[in-house]
Amino acid sequence: MKSASEPALTVSDRAYRCIRGDIMFGRLAPGQKLPLEKLRDRYDTSISTLREILHRLLSEGLVTAEGQRGFEVAPISADNFREIAEMRQLIEGHALSESFAAGDIDWEGRIVAAHHKLSRIEQRMLAGDRSGAAAWKRYDREFHHALISACGSQALLDTHAMVFDRYVRYQIIVVMFRGSEAAEEHGALLHCALERDADEACAILKRHISACVAYTVEHGSLPAAALI
Repeated sequence: MKSASEPALTVSDRAYRCIRGDIMFGRLAPGQKLPLEKLRDRYDTSISTLREILHRLLSEGLVTAEGQRGFEVAPISADNFREIAEMRQLIEGHALSESFAAGDIDWEGRIVAAHHKLSRIEQRMLAGDRSGAAAWKRYDREFHHALISACGSQALLDTHAMVFDRYVRYQIIVVMFRGSEAAEEHGALLHCALERDADEACAILKRHISACVAYTVEHGSLPAAALI
């Protein structure tokens, strides 16, 4: 339920969230053309608003544009996923070290709470219940954000959020959950945070991301390079 103090979403914001969500979850498929007339009918908004939204998504790397060809959903490929993963590792690793050095008890509380939610969902998924897959990705994002939330730089947090979402798009579209190994890595990251062991946390994060890329490339039938 929306808080009374929370501002109402504009028509543009609602359409942006819908289109972005459809891209993230593959309802608008990688490489799919995005003709403005069809989008206008599908999302019940104006052409001018759609142009603004698509340029916003272009800046986030979720949409591509080329001259008169118009817009299309950003394609996916193994090479592109590796590039995004490298960006995530660099940004998140740096933010992790800064956050571990500056984090206080409130920061620890956010991490513990975020990991509790993620762990409960992962336990259900390990037991074979995949109905919470969308919630799992939300809690996974929340946990990794909590780990770096004390880094002291909003620009760093914003950049990480943008790269993280491009990374997560691959997991959502291609493959969902890597299993017990990923869950154990999350638990190890929690332990490192509470012990303020940034070096070990960065090493775990590197393994965590590398293993996810390898698993996704192996099981996801990704093209080697994006076909544009």
